[in-house]
Amino acid sequence: MPCPATVRKQMMRMPSAYQSVLEKVLMVDQILSEFYLTKEELKDVMRRMQREMERGLRLETHDEASVKMLPTYVRSTPEGSEVGDFLALDLGGTNFRVMLVKVGEDEERGWKVETKHHMYSIPEDAMTGTAEMLFDYIAECISDFLDKHHIKHKKLPLGFTFSFPVRHEDLDKGILLNWTKGFKASGAEGNNVVGLLRDAIKRRGDFEMDVVAMVNDTVATMISCYYEDRSCEVGMIVGTGCNACYMEEMRTVELVEGDEGRMCVNTEWGAFGENGELEDFRLEYDRVVDESSLNPGHQLYEKLIGGKYMGELVRLVLMKLVNEDLLFNGEASDMLKTRGSFETRFVSQIESDTGDRKQIYNILSSLGVLPSELDCDIVRLACESVSTRAAHMCAAGLAGVINLMRERRCQEELKITVGVDGSVYKLHPRFQDRFHKVVWELTPNCEITFIQSEEGSGRGAALISAVACKMASCVIAP
Repeated sequence: MPCPATVRKQMMRMPSAYQSVLEKVLMVDQILSEFYLTKEELKDVMRRMQREMERGLRLETHDEASVKMLPTYVRSTPEGSEVGDFLALDLGGTNFRVMLVKVGEDEERGWKVETKHHMYSIPEDAMTGTAEMLFDYIAECISDFLDKHHIKHKKLPLGFTFSFPVRHEDLDKGILLNWTKGFKASGAEGNNVVGLLRDAIKRRGDFEMDVVAMVNDTVATMISCYYEDRSCEVGMIVGTGCNACYMEEMRTVELVEGDEGRMCVNTEWGAFGENGELEDFRLEYDRVVDESSLNPGHQLYEKLIGGKYMGELVRLVLMKLVNEDLLFNGEASDMLKTRGSFETRFVSQIESDTGDRKQIYNILSSLGVLPSELDCDIVRLACESVSTRAAHMCAAGLAGVINLMRERRCQEELKITVGVDGSVYKLHPRFQDRFHKVVWELTPNCEITFIQSEEGSGRGAALISAVACKMASCVIAP
């Protein structure tokens, strides 16, 4: 498809049929240009993020800060000498994972980690019913997993990855602040999540479990990647939602007593924007997505980036183009008019198209429209605009975190590794490249390496459990 910048020069020399196509391209480009962010705008987002991070860390401004900067009580990282069998649970979306993690010794590297896991789908009524229903279902899944692996007789240390905003009071005690990602189970907010899990296990009565640690998925990812690279002090998730954690200097974490060393802080940056910090960046499509969500006015930064919202943003853009008579001859199918019909995986698939447009054509046909070649190209441009903005917005946030870490440590150059997990980061064909490029541009005094986490959420939770057990001298079942 021709570049809109060169089109204007060519239009006067072209037949009228071509001119109408090129005029359409220019009009499409004008609508999509709203998604483009300049380097200065991204620096502005980065600085605003840093201001809210500072407010979240301070006792006097924490309550009204949009970026809550929650202490995790994870102070130590694994050193490789923790051994034993651990159970890990991972709840962060519509799927729930139970994992058996065997941490053993290895002659070459000093340690090895083996995992076995099973995925369970969470029913809608458990997500939106009562806390008791949800945690009873989780306990049922654990029981099933223990049966499958013939380990019900063992009382294993358990690490729980719980990827929702939690105010920790200790490593194994955290109060759920609010549900996100479509969860609405009543009676959980304001309560200790580990207590809810322990109560559900007790109600079943067919197995025993020692819950020693609860962590966020970003923290679990960071710890899991630390096993691969000892410079990993940042964890990030870009999947259904979006969040990051990092090792902060204890002297700045005013919510926890003590000045020595570092503690992992869960930024909960998905809520950035709730005090109006993103108003001049949010577009009409973002406002519609927010208003029709389960939590309007909340998680506004996450709604610009996360996979839960990306497909719907593209659908709204396509509907705008249809209404402007720039796409599908001004006619949308009933399916395309339906909220949620354009899935985020379609965005990845469309941007993976090799150029023959077959993949794009098949997706659009499944949505009840018969596109022309130009329609296919326009749809691809719409997908690229939404996903590129997501990558760049996410990059501005991470650059803010890393630049702040460098300043805190008074280092001219910071060498650091970021562990990353999540379906958007892993599966979108161009997200990583666009994201990395902008992070590097916005952090000129940092040398940043990115590593992709494998089974990070579950494995990381188990490794934190291993560290907790070692520090508390747990007796681990052989």
